[in-house]
Amino acid sequence: MKPETNRYRGLMAALITIAMAGPAAAFDLDSDIPIKVTADTARLDDGQGIATYTGDVELEQGETQLNAERVVLYRDQNGLSRIEAVGSPARYRQPTRQGEGETDARALNITWSATDQRLTFEREAVIEQNGNLFRGDVIHYDTARRVVTAEGGAGTGEGSGRVEMVIQPRSTNRQGSDGSSESQ
Repeated sequence: MKPETNRYRGLMAALITIAMAGPAAAFDLDSDIPIKVTADTARLDDGQGIATYTGDVELEQGETQLNAERVVLYRDQNGLSRIEAVGSPARYRQPTRQGEGETDARALNITWSATDQRLTFEREAVIEQNGNLFRGDVIHYDTARRVVTAEGGAGTGEGSGRVEMVIQPRSTNRQGSDGSSESQ
């Protein structure tokens, strides 16, 4: 197999790992651990199934966190169906798990849809894990098919507007983000 093919497969595996460890798995609705929400203000429209939280919003389930300026939770007859987070940026963090480093994702808008089984990071989207970086104007993750797609946007002066990836080289022995030694 060509080295380029191995590098491409490694890149795709890294992207899938980042995305799978990202917000798609962020809040496990089948978990016994409750989701705790704190904010400066809250408004619950029980008839519409919409809860809106504003002002330094923090969602937590175990050690998984979502921080934003505004978060809207949508419920239907099956329970929580959609989460929309807006911030400058909104930020999602998931701790180290299964030998992977902490996932740190941020975007101006983060949306999770149970119905579409899709996670979307929009506007200035960045996902980082183990020094690897994935940046684009819009990053979609189809949680059912396990497909990541990204789109560039207009150059903003901070970047070219193109999708950007930084993949760390593989090494035989690397220290993980939790301080443990990892072999690859």
